[in-house]
Amino acid sequence: METLSHTITTSASAKPRLPRNDNVHRRLLRFRHGFSSLNLGTLRSQRSSSGFFKVECSQQSSKNCIDFTDPDWKSKFQQDFERRFNIPHITDTFPDAHSFPSTFCLRMRTPVTEDFAEGYPSDEEWHGYINNNDRVLLKVIHYSSPTSAGAECIDPNCTWVEQWVHRAGPREKIYFKPEEVKAAIVTCGGLCPGLNDVIRQIVITLEIYGVKNIVGIPFGYRGFSDKGLAEMPLSRKVVQNIHLSGGSLLGVSRGGPSVSDIVSSMECRKRKLKVAVVGVPKTIDNDILLMDKTFGFDTAVEEAQRAINSAYIEAHSAYHGIGVVKLMGRSSGFIAMQSSLASGQVDICLIPEVPFNLHGPHGVLRHLKYLIETKGSAVVCVAEGAGQNLVEKTNATDASGNIVLGDIGVRIQQETKKYFKEIGIPADVKYIDPTYMIRACRANASDGILCTVLGQNAVHGAFAGYSGITVGICNTHYVYFPIPEVISHPREVDPNSRMWHRCLTSTGQPDFI
Repeated sequence: METLSHTITTSASAKPRLPRNDNVHRRLLRFRHGFSSLNLGTLRSQRSSSGFFKVECSQQSSKNCIDFTDPDWKSKFQQDFERRFNIPHITDTFPDAHSFPSTFCLRMRTPVTEDFAEGYPSDEEWHGYINNNDRVLLKVIHYSSPTSAGAECIDPNCTWVEQWVHRAGPREKIYFKPEEVKAAIVTCGGLCPGLNDVIRQIVITLEIYGVKNIVGIPFGYRGFSDKGLAEMPLSRKVVQNIHLSGGSLLGVSRGGPSVSDIVSSMECRKRKLKVAVVGVPKTIDNDILLMDKTFGFDTAVEEAQRAINSAYIEAHSAYHGIGVVKLMGRSSGFIAMQSSLASGQVDICLIPEVPFNLHGPHGVLRHLKYLIETKGSAVVCVAEGAGQNLVEKTNATDASGNIVLGDIGVRIQQETKKYFKEIGIPADVKYIDPTYMIRACRANASDGILCTVLGQNAVHGAFAGYSGITVGICNTHYVYFPIPEVISHPREVDPNSRMWHRCLTSTGQPDFI
């Protein structure tokens, strides 16, 4: 994304931090020819060794090791953090860019006298704007010890270091004239509950700013290069009820042209246009760094309850019944963990972050035997990326560059049947794979609200002149992050976290190593 980073200028320093293939720019919402907003999806790069602070180095992409013998290391760390999390602005590239009074004001929506028939005056008394210097605290727990559950420490003493990120919302000054803006929205990658909610809110908020030229790019990035796919005109009338159904009004696809090709097709270089790129994180896996959650996740967990409950009924109703449910989660087990915790019907939860053995004295199969002998039935919930060392490896990749995973659910089903047959105990094993069902449904109320606010803040960020950013929720507040900082590697379940410990308490499962 070097041509779009830092508001369309080439940034050599940012380029190495971005993933390979098209993982940097998947699942976008893009405003074009005035500014672009993009729906930033599960931006996965190659997994790093850890998602936590290193004792000797700062978090994530910073490669400068910290010298803890330096008495000023804390202030230097904060300065480095501030530098990395400073969000690019249009004035970084166009110093002479002019700002205008915001056209977004909710105090007076309709003219009540003829004095305002030709437009609204600037209302400086309205206090609905966000100050550019507003910040949100990234970490809110002061861990007293590195041994505290879930502790994320910078130094061996777990020193408290304040880290502040930019607050999202409408600004009093904007850098684009709404009447000159052409806004384009594109949804890429796979489906996710809430896509239509985000599209709808972006269109509605754009119209409130005064934008008339709004289009949708069909079928993801394919729409930028396929001459047979025409832009879809969008308006409030078009999107009014699209949130009542799942999927994406615009369609989705994986793969497609490169970022440079997309920028060239938008003629940004040729015309030297001022373009803003703002992302909305879309992934039911909930694996984007630094964010409380991503939209679609709550709906996926809720929908997964149906599959788990079906597995429980099948297992509980059968003689020596065992239900196996496979849920999405390539590199992060949040859906499996939260679904197991929510259901209260799962006996074994297996996720990619925690290794396990199927066989052996401490293996999953031995524990299943114990459950059959003591309870008479059992339910296993497994994330799709778990136990990949136990299945046949493949070098195949999908259009987005993701490795095609082996089916761990089928493997567990087969090995379970074989194991119980060998030990002479009858077992009725049922396998349920609802993977695509949990992402094709309409967003629930929680995700609907999240999508609404994310979509609105994406527009606010673009009009404020910010680019190369993604909007997210952090400690219950909405913030803007630089895209490179949230895509360095997937967010993963911390096996030492309180949430994983709560899941283990709920299932009662032992270690399987």
